[in-house]
Amino acid sequence: MAEFIIANMAPLMFGALVVFLLFGYPVAFALAANGIVFGLIGIELGLLTPALFQALPERIFGIMANDTLLAIPFFTFMGLILERSGMAEDLLDTIGQLFGPLRGGLAYAVIFVGALLAATTGVVAASVISMGLISLPIMLRYGYDKKLACGVIAASGTLAQIIPPSLVLIIMADQLGKSVGDMYEGAMIPGLVLTGLYVGYVAILSVLKPAACPALPPEARSLRGFKLMLRVLTTLVPPLVLIFLVLGTIFLGIATPTEGGAMGAAGALILAVARKRLDFKLLRQAMATTGKLSSFVVFILVGSTVFGLIFRGVNGDLWVEHLLLSLPGGQVGFLIVVNLLVFILAFFLDFFELSFIIVPLLAPVADKLGIDLVWFGVLLAVNMQTSFMHPPFGFALFYLRSVAPASIKTTDIYWGAIPFVCIQIIMVALIIIFPNIVSYGDEAQKEQQRLEKEGKAPAAADLESLMTPAEGEDKGTSAQDEEKAAAELLKNLQSDANK
Repeated sequence: MAEFIIANMAPLMFGALVVFLLFGYPVAFALAANGIVFGLIGIELGLLTPALFQALPERIFGIMANDTLLAIPFFTFMGLILERSGMAEDLLDTIGQLFGPLRGGLAYAVIFVGALLAATTGVVAASVISMGLISLPIMLRYGYDKKLACGVIAASGTLAQIIPPSLVLIIMADQLGKSVGDMYEGAMIPGLVLTGLYVGYVAILSVLKPAACPALPPEARSLRGFKLMLRVLTTLVPPLVLIFLVLGTIFLGIATPTEGGAMGAAGALILAVARKRLDFKLLRQAMATTGKLSSFVVFILVGSTVFGLIFRGVNGDLWVEHLLLSLPGGQVGFLIVVNLLVFILAFFLDFFELSFIIVPLLAPVADKLGIDLVWFGVLLAVNMQTSFMHPPFGFALFYLRSVAPASIKTTDIYWGAIPFVCIQIIMVALIIIFPNIVSYGDEAQKEQQRLEKEGKAPAAADLESLMTPAEGEDKGTSAQDEEKAAAELLKNLQSDANK
């Protein structure tokens, strides 16, 4: 029995974690408990040494000292302030008036507002709940199909997962050891393409089933002409300025993601003050929710660190690597299996849990197969986005259910989500087929990375060897030359001083 446990410690450890999660135990504690228990078993069987646990305090302190994770509370706070200060309501009302004359105009408005909220808040729950409260009753009042209305709102809210400043991209960059700025830049085009696919689906549906998404009647369009254009400018300009303040400065290299998040949080407070909607109650709610979410992330990260340390100690990383490298089809086979695995696990785990548990196991294998890790991270982020839309466990569906009126059945929400889940799967396929969709960095950086992968990059210059005389060179002569040069320099300085 002991021999069997020693030989299969890694799969047993992973299997035990899955069982704990299926029983509903908190993820952070399930990870840490599995790591500690299997670590003690490994010590008892002579597979591990007690010294392994001495590395835990240093690793946990490293998490606390990680500057990248500071961006999470900043972006969360910014999103909550904007959501509670009524920005979503103003945007939906204005863009709804703008697209009102078109069939499907309200659905287009919800999608575009979802993209704008994603680029300013980065919080899925805030986007889905605010749009569910504001736009769902209006869409139902003007005759929209219940399934379409629910699907559009849930899907648009999940754009906050992939469009920067997404929280999952920060976690993904941390776990992959890559720059958050590169991850943001790489995810921007896929996020916009996905938004375009949502719009395309609504456009097709408005032609095939015009009764499902009618245009607004004239009496519902209260703003026209110059008044409408003035409202569009005054409503759209502030969030667009905030988007540039946050993302533009990061992409241009002026600010780090943490600094961009801090500027975004300050900008959100300024916008709330300008709207005269900032009060102590709003501030307290935003700070409390930010503290809870940040603590949630840090606790999961600590648990995953404990689990990861012991898992690597029992050669779990080698077991996963051997398992995935032996798949047929090379890179393509690996990508197909990994995406299927993430898609299935997303039924039961949210993106934080997937990022902390699965990504650290997959990243070394992807790197060995020559897959760009930023591209791989964006691909996984788009795939994980389906975790919010999966019936019956999608979190976006739960958020929408909590604010939907009683006339909306749970099955309406589920059936409405399925077409958008299919669109997200199509987006995953597009990224694999057309990898240049994920674009980041300048040409020099990309060329350097390509040469490093191919092993053709020039060796780094060794300054010590450059300063040391070559073999066979007369060291004494070299020293004499240096003394002469120093004496000549001192003479010149003295003559300049005398002048």
